[in-house]
Amino acid sequence: MPPSLPPDPDRRGFLKGLAAASSAAALGGCTTGVHGPDAPNPVVLENRRPGTRDWMLTRTRVDPATRWRCPWIEGYVSRLSLRAGEQLSFFVSTRPESDFTLEIFRLGWYGGDGGRRMASLGPFPGRAQPDPPVGPKRRRDCEWTSCTTLRIPRDWLSGVYLGKLTELQGGLQSYVVFLVRDDRRADFLFQCSDHTWQAYNRWPDHFSLYDDGKNEWYWGGGVQVGFNRPYGRYCQIFDAPLSQGSGEFLLWEFPVAYWMEQQGCDLTYISNHDTHADASGLRRARGFLSVGHDEYWTPEMFRNVQGAVRDGVNVAFLSGNTCCGRIAFSPDGAGRPDRLFERTGVFGPPGGTRDFVAMASLAHERPYANELVGAHSTGPVTGGADWTCVQPGHWLFAGTGMRQGDGIPGLVGWEWHGDPAPIPGLEIVASGPTQEAPGKPNGGVFTATVYPGPKGNFVFNAATIWWGDGLSEPPGYLRPQVYTAPQGPDPRVQQITRNLLERMRESGNGPGSDA
Repeated sequence: MPPSLPPDPDRRGFLKGLAAASSAAALGGCTTGVHGPDAPNPVVLENRRPGTRDWMLTRTRVDPATRWRCPWIEGYVSRLSLRAGEQLSFFVSTRPESDFTLEIFRLGWYGGDGGRRMASLGPFPGRAQPDPPVGPKRRRDCEWTSCTTLRIPRDWLSGVYLGKLTELQGGLQSYVVFLVRDDRRADFLFQCSDHTWQAYNRWPDHFSLYDDGKNEWYWGGGVQVGFNRPYGRYCQIFDAPLSQGSGEFLLWEFPVAYWMEQQGCDLTYISNHDTHADASGLRRARGFLSVGHDEYWTPEMFRNVQGAVRDGVNVAFLSGNTCCGRIAFSPDGAGRPDRLFERTGVFGPPGGTRDFVAMASLAHERPYANELVGAHSTGPVTGGADWTCVQPGHWLFAGTGMRQGDGIPGLVGWEWHGDPAPIPGLEIVASGPTQEAPGKPNGGVFTATVYPGPKGNFVFNAATIWWGDGLSEPPGYLRPQVYTAPQGPDPRVQQITRNLLERMRESGNGPGSDA
């Protein structure tokens, strides 16, 4: 259903005025964070530094025999997440052999450029590194020689960092990606969905968690993937050249980070594995954010986030298909822990997801995802919809002008949440039927939810992978169009998100709060 707003041209003026008023209100409350009313937070200070668009790849290529791989220049890193002062090794292959350079950029707002150059390294002599053999459970575990090691400078702020690789013989490029994390108090923890990036990574050709050698979209056990390999180009709903080596961050997560840094929000970044391994670290913030396509969780992640909610931390699932597949870690061939993982179960009831092929072979047992998220992946899992308001009086919609039945076109997709849990106080704030194409319902019903925590905190579930599309379109961003099509930045999505973040800053009883 289209938004119930005044017709053009008054509608355009209404939206413009709403955006301006909302932005002014939000910026006044988001720039200080836990650091006091007179001190800009570190994210504000960082984004005052000069930005550049040189972080973007300008010449990419995929070997058609592999579909996803750029063998001319590709690489991976020794750790996805590390602190300033710790060391990171880079493993790069060039085929044919060529000298290459490595430029490192932090991603953020930076006046709209989206990145800042942090270091320029090389040139290095390239070498053709060996493809790893197919190991047990189809794992491809590279044992490449490192080209260089970098100690992360102490002044590098927490964030997502891209290493831009350029081979000098032909000028072809790809990325490596890593996170710098910290241990400081902040308003928000931005969790990247790196387990899911790796699960769908098909490098070198068809070796993802979804391929058992027989079925290209397999959903069972007995297959391992690992972090000792490059990220191939994204393999699902569109061709995204900037995904060559960067996982899925630029697709679904960067629009949220870009917008939050523009707003001056006090945020710090962690990986899925930080959520898995550092339960106490979740309590240093007022709000925890799951962003984008956050499908693969360990039981430890579930318990750690559940414990943070119990202790007063707010949570927002600005994500879809969240906490669906249960995974377990194993050491790699060199004995390094947590570098390989495999699918071991489903965070949902038997049959509750209208099981994919082979999914029924996995354990379906508690905890169920909707008992934490508020709702979870359920049949038919994929599809799209307008994000339709069903509780206009809720605080979430304050200042949006939305009324009962107003919808934000195409914002729900391409995987979503339904089947809300019977949690005391849970409210459905947006809901509607999903479709496989415009005018073709597929029998699904998405539900966005809010439920109260025990200490004045709350848990919000947006029920869509595409929430970030309604917030911003950073340089290089591609808009998805499958099942339905989101329409880009919308003042109502921005205002809902401001309401959400401001409520997080004001509520709860975690160590990140002033309570």
